Amino acid sequence: MAADVTPESPAVLPQADARQVMLQKFYLRDASVEAPLAPQIFSRPWQPQVDVNVATNVQSLGDDQFHLVLTVTVTAKLGTDVAFLVEVQQAGVFVVRGFPSEPERAAVLAGYCPSLLFPFAREAVSDFVQKAGFPQLLLQPINFEALFIEHLNRARAEAQGAAPATTAEATTH
Repeated sequence: MAADVTPESPAVLPQADARQVMLQKFYLRDASVEAPLAPQIFSRPWQPQVDVNVATNVQSLGDDQFHLVLTVTVTAKLGTDVAFLVEVQQAGVFVVRGFPSEPERAAVLAGYCPSLLFPFAREAVSDFVQKAGFPQLLLQPINFEALFIEHLNRARAEAQGAAPATTAEATTH
């Protein structure tokens, strides 16, 4: 049963400690594309080795606000020659409040928030690749939460003296 909201009976405000994640602003912070062997590279058969590297950087802005920069670097090689290199820094300002512990907040900032920015970075990478004269490149979705858990497991293993786990690099053929 829903309650009517009138001036005499205002809506119940969410509790101050309620968990909230809000994207306040997103923007393309920096982007670059290099095609060092153009135009000669365009005459070669196109069967590249594509490496995708992803990194995040989080900075606290105070008052539960955080600035997150998602960097996506894509390198395509034909043999040992670099056909293109595209780097995109997609950024966002997030409000993250109501998470009582640092590990929970870190999981949100490393897992959930980058997943909100990634579609914009993926679109920018695709646009730059095509504008540089290369065939369309569609980056596959990334599970940032799984990468964060992998990072935690690797840090624990290294702290215990075990061999580190795999890296967060994707390779596509």
